[in-house]
Amino acid sequence: MAIHQQVRVPMSVTEFDTFVNQPENRTRSFEYISGKAIQVTSNSYASKLSNLIAALITMFVLEHNLGHVTGPDGGYMVSGERYIPDVGFISYTRQPELGTTGYNPLAPDLAVEVISNPANKQELEDLRRKITNYLAAGTVVWVFDWSEEQAEIHAPGQPVQVFAKSDVIDGGAVLPGFTLKLNDIYRERPKPS
Repeated sequence: MAIHQQVRVPMSVTEFDTFVNQPENRTRSFEYISGKAIQVTSNSYASKLSNLIAALITMFVLEHNLGHVTGPDGGYMVSGERYIPDVGFISYTRQPELGTTGYNPLAPDLAVEVISNPANKQELEDLRRKITNYLAAGTVVWVFDWSEEQAEIHAPGQPVQVFAKSDVIDGGAVLPGFTLKLNDIYRERPKPS
């Protein structure tokens, strides 16, 4: 999950779609959360974690020919909003081909969010809103909190599961047979800035 900076409030989703397609915004990433355009940025450590998670998921998905994996520039339409998970997965069964413009019209099967700044209350509030909407769309959400060296799995209709650094996450029904050791993700602690 990237750090969020409010750009303009309020705006309709139609205004947001126009806004993000303006030439000066095409190289920037925005999410549309609760009627607000939020510019998405991150930090090097959170980016490193999300890239590692993306690499492990991508290798598994390629090996088993399961679908598409997107990174922190791949946006999705979710419950009327626009989100850019750090890692997204959508199966070939649900969507054989991805589009080449705008936000994907289908919510992902799996959304991975790496919290950039655990002390940022607005980021955490936005994340909780996103989780609610992802779940309503049928998306499984993995949240990684490096400050606690833990992960949460949110699955529709199920209680939240919390995993510690010594635990292993499995891909469940979304990525059957996939496992992710949190020790591999949290190999080193970030140094204070």
